Amino acid sequence: MLDIDPKTLPIPKLHQYLLGAVGPRPIAFASTVDADGNSNLAPFSFFNVFSANPPIMIFSPARSGRSNETKDTYKNVKVNPEVVINVVNYDIVHQMSLASSPYAPGVSEFTKAGFTPLPSDLVKPMRVAESPVQFECKVNQVIELGTEGGAGNLIICEVVKIHIHEDVLDENGMIDQHKIDLVSRMGGNWYCRSDKNSMFEITKPITTCGIGYDQLPTDFKQSKILTGNDLGQLAGIEEIPNETDVNEYKLLELSDLFVSLEDNPTQLEVSLHERAKKLLQENKLNEAWLTLLSFNN
Repeated sequence: MLDIDPKTLPIPKLHQYLLGAVGPRPIAFASTVDADGNSNLAPFSFFNVFSANPPIMIFSPARSGRSNETKDTYKNVKVNPEVVINVVNYDIVHQMSLASSPYAPGVSEFTKAGFTPLPSDLVKPMRVAESPVQFECKVNQVIELGTEGGAGNLIICEVVKIHIHEDVLDENGMIDQHKIDLVSRMGGNWYCRSDKNSMFEITKPITTCGIGYDQLPTDFKQSKILTGNDLGQLAGIEEIPNETDVNEYKLLELSDLFVSLEDNPTQLEVSLHERAKKLLQENKLNEAWLTLLSFNN
């Protein structure tokens, strides 16, 4: 284990550790205007949503670690406390990256990156027409976290209007996580794409309460097949299957396995654990429990 005191590191190296470990990070593609009404467009991955009531988003245009300069976005919201936060998906990721180039103040990234500016309804900054979701925001507060290079500046924004392209909605009028095809930032030059190959679903235990890891049988926890993730999934069951259900499942679904390995209990246990692991990958929690419990029944 590498142990690091952040105060002993050069800021660029600390920055790399932070961004390499904390990710993927959503991207705020922030549109602002300067004192002369010029548009500015820049992406920031120090960003997230922090409240629904009121709807609050926060992003942070940090000071340059090399020059200690503040970003144009920071300067703009100090003059005109409004911003449009545009969501970035895969269709616009290269244009978004281009917009992060160090163009001179007053140069429009809309023009340089080939984006279509759309007038907002309630704020001055333009929206990015190509972005699947655009949040018009009023800036409630700016919090400077430091005065040295690398210091963040928290831009606390209240969403006053939302614009959503209908082609990313599902049949219930909600955002379809596959259709929106979001991208996010990793460390270095790396990005992450949220598509069907990278996303997986876990039902939130909002109204249910699992038995907990401490209630798992010892042989489950000592398994050389089941991982911590598998055990966490098993611990999410609300009630352990009863003996009658276990015996019935054993007879109907596992009899061939028990017959073929009746003289090899060690391999039988391994095979049952492998089967249970596969069932967990298919989100068949109850069947996985029935499989594991059958070994001692």
